[in-house]
Amino acid sequence: MRIPRLLGAPLIAMSLVLSFMSTAARADTDAELAQEWQYAWNTYKFGQVADPLPEGRARKSQSISIIINAQRPRVFKAYSNFENHIGANPFLERVVTHYDKTKNEVRTKNLTAIEVIPLETGPFTLNTHAQQRLNLERFCYSVDSWSTGNIVTHQKITFESLSGARTRVTENLTFETTLDQIDFTLSQGVLAHQGIQQVLKQRIESGQL
Repeated sequence: MRIPRLLGAPLIAMSLVLSFMSTAARADTDAELAQEWQYAWNTYKFGQVADPLPEGRARKSQSISIIINAQRPRVFKAYSNFENHIGANPFLERVVTHYDKTKNEVRTKNLTAIEVIPLETGPFTLNTHAQQRLNLERFCYSVDSWSTGNIVTHQKITFESLSGARTRVTENLTFETTLDQIDFTLSQGVLAHQGIQQVLKQRIESGQL
């Protein structure tokens, strides 16, 4: 089975086991996705950082940055909208938002990203459940997510104003999975995020976003 090089962290571990699965791609309804999101939130508690980690699991982190030639408010608005990640992530087909409320300048969104992975046996649909918290005053946001394979990802993304109407975007990424998958998940997850950064940079600087 050939695995595409540009994979998001949740896709990686799944691609290693999909050859043992025969489940065909299926379009869940928005109501079903909302139920899945709540189950994952209650069961896997992906919004929390376990300390210590359960036996057999590991956690690794890495930060990546990119400079975008546009002012911070515009970059923050475009970059933090996951609808704009469609196409930048080659497998992301749609984003379903289950909850979206703002309180005390913090906007909280519960959402599911639907990714369709092409495999030799046919397309496989992967649902990644996430909570995004945007600090509208400080120009930063955090994301906690869970996907099949019990991969948990924590992200904190900051936006720093630079001279010349430029913005430095820094993604602080933490991946948590099984001991035997953590190094691969980290390296490929970082690679995928770097690819998405490059596409968003091009779209923002060109005026597309």
